[in-house]
Amino acid sequence: QNDGQDLDGWFSRGQRSDRATAHPNLNLTKQALPWNEQYKGKANLHVFEDWCGGAVRHLRKNLHFPLFPHTRTTVKKLAVSPKWKNYGLRIFGYIHPFKDGDFQFSVASDDNSEFWLSSDDSPSNSRLAAFVGKLGTEWTAPGEFTKFSSQVSKPLRLMSSRRYYFELLHKQDDRGSDHVEVGWRVFLPSLKFEVIDSSYISLYTDESSLKMNHVEHIPQTLASHSGSHLWEAQQDEHGADMLKSDPRDTFFLTPAIEASRVENVLVPCAYSPTYVVKDFPIARYQGLQFVYLSFVYPNDFTRLTHMETENKCFYRESPLYLEKFGFYKYMKMDEEEEDPRQRAFLFLTPDNFLEDEDDEEEGVDSPEPTDPLPEAKEKSFGPDAGPTPEQVRGRVLSWLPQDPGEGEEDELGLLASSKHAGALNFQPHLSVPIFGGKAKTPGPSKPAAPREDRKPRKAQEKVYVTRLQPGKRKAPAQEPVFPGIFLYPKPLKKVHLRSRTPQKHPIPSSKLRARRALPSLLALGTEGLFSRETHEDTTPAPGRTAATTDYNSSEATRLEGTRVTSFLKMSETTASQQEEGKGQQEEEEEEEEVSDYSYETGELQQSWLEDSINWQRTFSVSSVDFELLRSDWNDLRCNVSGNLQLSESEVVDVVAQYMEKLNEKNGGIYTLLRIVNVEKRRDTARGNRYLLELELAERGQRTVRLSEYVYVLLHQGKQDDSAEANPEGPALGATEPPPSTWSILYGKPILCRPLRLSWKQDVMVHFVVPVKNQARWVQQFISDMARLYETTKDANFNVILVDFDSDDMDIEKALQDARLPRYQYLRRTGNFERSAGLQAGVDTVEDGHSIVFLCDLHIHFPPNILDSIRKHCVEGKLAYAPIVMRLSCGSSPREPNGYWEVNGFGLFGIYKSDFDRVGGMNTEEFRDRWGGEDWELLDRVLQSGLEVERLRLRNFYHYYHSKRGMWNARSKKPPKD
Repeated sequence: QNDGQDLDGWFSRGQRSDRATAHPNLNLTKQALPWNEQYKGKANLHVFEDWCGGAVRHLRKNLHFPLFPHTRTTVKKLAVSPKWKNYGLRIFGYIHPFKDGDFQFSVASDDNSEFWLSSDDSPSNSRLAAFVGKLGTEWTAPGEFTKFSSQVSKPLRLMSSRRYYFELLHKQDDRGSDHVEVGWRVFLPSLKFEVIDSSYISLYTDESSLKMNHVEHIPQTLASHSGSHLWEAQQDEHGADMLKSDPRDTFFLTPAIEASRVENVLVPCAYSPTYVVKDFPIARYQGLQFVYLSFVYPNDFTRLTHMETENKCFYRESPLYLEKFGFYKYMKMDEEEEDPRQRAFLFLTPDNFLEDEDDEEEGVDSPEPTDPLPEAKEKSFGPDAGPTPEQVRGRVLSWLPQDPGEGEEDELGLLASSKHAGALNFQPHLSVPIFGGKAKTPGPSKPAAPREDRKPRKAQEKVYVTRLQPGKRKAPAQEPVFPGIFLYPKPLKKVHLRSRTPQKHPIPSSKLRARRALPSLLALGTEGLFSRETHEDTTPAPGRTAATTDYNSSEATRLEGTRVTSFLKMSETTASQQEEGKGQQEEEEEEEEVSDYSYETGELQQSWLEDSINWQRTFSVSSVDFELLRSDWNDLRCNVSGNLQLSESEVVDVVAQYMEKLNEKNGGIYTLLRIVNVEKRRDTARGNRYLLELELAERGQRTVRLSEYVYVLLHQGKQDDSAEANPEGPALGATEPPPSTWSILYGKPILCRPLRLSWKQDVMVHFVVPVKNQARWVQQFISDMARLYETTKDANFNVILVDFDSDDMDIEKALQDARLPRYQYLRRTGNFERSAGLQAGVDTVEDGHSIVFLCDLHIHFPPNILDSIRKHCVEGKLAYAPIVMRLSCGSSPREPNGYWEVNGFGLFGIYKSDFDRVGGMNTEEFRDRWGGEDWELLDRVLQSGLEVERLRLRNFYHYYHSKRGMWNARSKKPPKD
C-alpha cells in the first residue's frame, strides 16, 4: 500500500501556501526552541476573546493575533470545549507518532477550524492539512470527522522517532455548541478516527513564568504571524467612505507658512461668542446641552453610510414609520392611463360597474349581450392578461369569448370543456347562496349552436351582464366591518381534482397566470353567490360539465371532468360531490391526460391573489439635501450622522476675501492650490468663526500650508436690530442661514482676526492613560505611540502611563524599549480609579502652557491626531472633545463597522492651566467607580467660560472589548470546576 506520502515530498511538490508566495518577507520562526522531555502530555493554548465571527480569517484580523492573546495556558488533549462565545483559539505544540507508517488526520469543530502540520519540528514548514469551512457558516457535530471532504487530510508518512510541529486554529461565534477536536488514524480501511490525547502531544515551550508582553518565544507560521491582521483585513473590500484617502489626513506634513507672512493680514477684533455660558449655573450633566457642533468643508465623509442599513436616524424619520412606509413620501408617482392588464382583481370601486337600473325589472332568464363597457371597448383580454371581473353584491360581469374549439384555448387562456358550452359563464338564476337558506333549482338554458356551423375565427369579446331575478334576490347580509375582506364560511372538505380535458399543446406562462387567476372570478363578496351553466343535453361527454351543484342540499351530482373551483379555496368541494363523482373520475383517469396544472401531491396548495406589479411605474422627485435639516445642536440621538456640511458658496466667499488680504500684504506671491479644510462655528448674533486650512503655492514654487482662525464679524451698528440676534445662542433645531443673509441684513460683513484665538503648532501634548493588568492593550498603545512618532517625526508629545499595580507585564521596561520621544511612568497602589489616575498623570506636567489629552487605552489614533489636538485647543478659549468611532465586535480600523460615540467626553484635550483652573478631576466623588466623570468635568469646563470644540475625527477608533478581566474584576470569585 503506497498511498501514503512522505511529508517532505508532500510539501516539496508545489503545495506551498499562496500567502507565503504573496508575502515572502514574513518573519516566520524557522529555528525551533529547545525541547524538554517534561513538555510531554500537554500543548500550548492561546485564547483570543471578545472577537466576533465564525471563520478563521476573522481570527486573523484580530488586532492582537497571534502574539498577544487574552490568556495563555495549556491543554491535555486536542479536544477543547470552553462553553463560551466569540473567541478564537490557537493550540500548538508537537505530535509524537506511536509508530512508523501512514497517518490520516481529521478536524471537527463548531464553527471553523484549521489543522496545520509541519514536515519536521520547525514551525516555518507548517502546511494546511485539514480544515472545516472558510466562511464561518460551516460546522460539524462533536466527533463528526467526515462531514466535509476538507476535514480529512491525505495519508502522510510519519516516523515515531521524530516529533512534528502542529497548529490548530479555531473560531467560535455566539451560537452553537463550541468545540474543536483533532483525530488521527493509521491509514487502513475501516479504521475510525480517534482524538489525539496527552500520550502523543507535547508543549512547544513552557510559558508559565513569562510575562504577557514577552512574545519572542511565540512561533510565527504561515497560519499565524504578526502581519495577519494587516494584510488579511485588506482582502475584503469595505464600503466605508471614510476609508478613502483625504488631504486632511496628511496635510500636517506640508511645511507651514512663515508666521510673519500672516501677521496683521486682517484687522484684529474682539472674540466673544454669545453661546459661551460663563458663570451660568449648569445642573449636573447638563453641559451636554450647551455643546454645539461645527460645520466642515469639503465633505470629510464621516457619515457612516455603510451602517445605515441598521440605523437611518440621519433622515429624521421615525424608525416605525420607515419600516412601514419607507421613503415613498419623497416620491410623486407619475400618473398613467389605466392598463387593464395591470389591474388587480381586488379593491374595485362601484364606479367601474355597469349599473343600468332600467334593466332591473326585465326578465333575465336568457341574458342578452350588451355593448361593452365604455372603458372595456379598448380593453384587450389577450393571453397576456388575466380576466378582470367586476362585481357588486351578487352581480358578476363575465367576458365570454366566442367559438372556442373543443380542447382548445380561448382568449383567456382557459380550455373549453364542452361542445355545447362556452368557456365560462355565470348566471344569477343558477346561482345558489353559500350561506344558509334555500334556492330554487334552476332550469336548463338553451344549448349553444353546433360547433360545425361556426366559422373558425378569433373570438370577439362581449360583456354579458347577469342580474338577480326581481323579487327573488336574497336579502342583503349585514354590512361587514371591513368591506374589502371576504367572509369565509365553514371550510369544505378538500378533494383531489384533475383536469379532464386533454391538453393539446403546452400552455404559455401568460395563459397559465390567467388560469391561476380563475378563482378570483368566483369571489362574490359578502353575499357569496356561485353559479354554473347547465344545458338541456345532460348526457356527459369527456371533459364536460354535466350537472348543477347545489351547496345547500345533498342532491347527487356527477363530476365528469369538471374543474371545480371554490370561491374560497382552490380544489374544494363537498363530501356528497366527492362520493358521486369518484367512480367516473377513476374510470376516465387512465383514458385522459392530466393537465400540468392539476395537483399531484397529497397536500393541495391553497390559492391566493398574486400581487400585481407595475414594472413600468415611474415617478418624479426633487433634489433633497437632508443636511439642511440638521442643526449645530449636539444631537445625542443619532450616532451614524457625520460632521455638519458647510456650503461651498460661503467657503469660497470667505477664502476669496482672505486671499485678497493675504496677497495685499505679501505682494501677490501666493496662489491658492486647494481648500483642504474649513471649519465653522456659527454664532448668528455676533459672527461666525472659521478655521481656514489652505494649500498655497509661494511664488509658484514652494507649497506651504496655511491654518488660521478668522472671524466674520457682523456689522456692529446693526447688530441690535438683527432679526437673528440671539444673546442666548442659536435656537435648537435652527438651520444654517445662507451666506447671503449677511449682505441682506448687515451689508458686507467684516473679516477680521479674532484676538487671543490662535493655536500653536509646536506645543507639547501629554497623553495621560491610567492602566491596570491590560498587558495586550498596553503593549498595543505603546506600539501605536511609537508608530505615531515614526510617521510624524514630531517629538513634541509625551506618554504618561499611570499603572495601578499591574502584574501581567513590566510596563516600565516596555516604555524603555519603545522608540518614544519621551515618556513618564507613574506607579500607584490599590484598586483602579480612573479619575485619580488621570489627575495623578496631569499633576506630573509642570508646564501650564502645554496640552494634556485625557485618553483611553483602547484607542486607534490617526496620524494627524497631534495636529488635530493642537488646532482645537487654545489656552483660555478652546478645549477639544473629538468624537471617537466605537468599533463593533469583530471590526477593525480597516473594516470599521460601528457608530460614533456621541455621548462620550472621556477623550478630552485641554491646556494644563485651564485644567487646573476648573478644578481638575473630581477624585472624591468618583473614587471607586468610573462613568460620568467626563460629563461632570464638562460641566465645569463650560461654566469656566471655555468653548468645547466637538468634531467627528476621521479614522479615530475605539476598539471593541468587553469588561471581563478588566481593572478591578479580580475581586470576583473564580468559577468552580
